[in-house]
Amino acid sequence: MRFVEPRIRDRRGLLASFAGALLGACSSPLPEWPATPVRAGPAPAVPVAALAPAPAARSWPEFQRQAARRMVDASPGGSYLGPVSEPLLAIPVLEIDLDRTGRVLDIRVRRMPTQARDTVQLAIDAVRRAAPYGDMSHLPRPWKFTEVFLFDDQRRFKPRTLDE
Repeated sequence: MRFVEPRIRDRRGLLASFAGALLGACSSPLPEWPATPVRAGPAPAVPVAALAPAPAARSWPEFQRQAARRMVDASPGGSYLGPVSEPLLAIPVLEIDLDRTGRVLDIRVRRMPTQARDTVQLAIDAVRRAAPYGDMSHLPRPWKFTEVFLFDDQRRFKPRTLDE
């Protein structure tokens, strides 16, 4: 039997336990993502009449700027327009389907943040509060757009469209 210095034996045990823990972590299952799109219920009641009627946009980029501005106007306490703070708390991305009149038909989450997941619901509520987005019939189909929401530490959002 060979003599092993106690310090070396302890290191080998430590390395073996570390390797076992590392392999165990690699074999654990990944977190489950929703198989279906996240759909939210109705947003809290906000007087839509307080928002100016949405003017008819002549192009999709113009529509997206108007829609982003409308979301900010419909959420005065939950949004900001200044410089984007670094680091951001969360960046959810939503894809919004509209009907001919600009009402929201469906909202799909395209990017779920790894932290502050509640910001997804805050973004969905902001989209619903700002609806309807106006007559869509003059824009090419499909009537859908994607918006990136930049959340700061106070859980206020800024649509990325307004940051361009």
